[in-house]
Amino acid sequence: MDGATHVPVLLDEVRSLLQPERGGIFVDCTLGLGGHSRMLLDSGATRVIGIDRDTDAIAIAKENLAAFADRVTFVHADYREVAEVLDAHGVTEVAGLLADFGVSSMQLDADGRGFSFRRDEPLDMRMDRSQGETAADLIDRVDETELADVIYRFGEERRSRQVARAIVMARGQSPITTTGRLAEIVRRGVAARGWQRIDPATRTFQALRIWVNRELDDLDSFIGRAASRLQVEGRLALISFHSLEDRVVKHTLRDLARGDDAVIKVLTKHPVIAGDAEAAVNPRARSAKLRAAVRVK
Repeated sequence: MDGATHVPVLLDEVRSLLQPERGGIFVDCTLGLGGHSRMLLDSGATRVIGIDRDTDAIAIAKENLAAFADRVTFVHADYREVAEVLDAHGVTEVAGLLADFGVSSMQLDADGRGFSFRRDEPLDMRMDRSQGETAADLIDRVDETELADVIYRFGEERRSRQVARAIVMARGQSPITTTGRLAEIVRRGVAARGWQRIDPATRTFQALRIWVNRELDDLDSFIGRAASRLQVEGRLALISFHSLEDRVVKHTLRDLARGDDAVIKVLTKHPVIAGDAEAAVNPRARSAKLRAAVRVK
């Protein structure tokens, strides 16, 4: 996927809430292919620090943002390391910070990444392929109870025990190493009948992706650290794509804004969602929820 076909979600809404026309340093904690960063730079941001744990994404973003090369710093890191990244670059505070959580369109669509069951390919699912266990590694070693708990917690799959049992039985015959085989095993485990709005494997694949990439680990701590690095009147925008993430974002922002010692004010009483026009042309935007806050002291 190239920059011409990648469409960042809620672009106008992010611009409105982050107000890059103020200038200053902005951090794009989940750089992806650089769509949001391009908007920030076009709209007046003095400099953008773009962080991503996917080296493939960074390589493409460098091409897409070549016109802004003197105003962008690219960093291969996990977004949760934002404080360490800023310290390493001598930055104490920033005018704005954006995080767009979850898997990117590029990762879903790229061959060989193993995020989707639309193609039969190696079962990887790592956003950062330079480290960590693959989905195939994890489902090969954990016991049935832990696997069921993961599928229920991160995928909200009601038949998680049946699915975990089916996976364990199948791996006893041979290791599960491809997305196609896993999807078929899950479908049999769910034993869904009749028409289904979504593929029965969808929830389990989401659960495994979240598990492999530790997507919910320390999310609340990250938000607190991000808020602490904002300058006064600096703004924070967070985009989530499923209820588990959005719940953490909502409650963490609310907690940080509570009491006389609150350092932020929440700008979004309810999550900002895509309008009908955007959802029609960019299906990924349909599940996006944007929440934002401003540093008050």
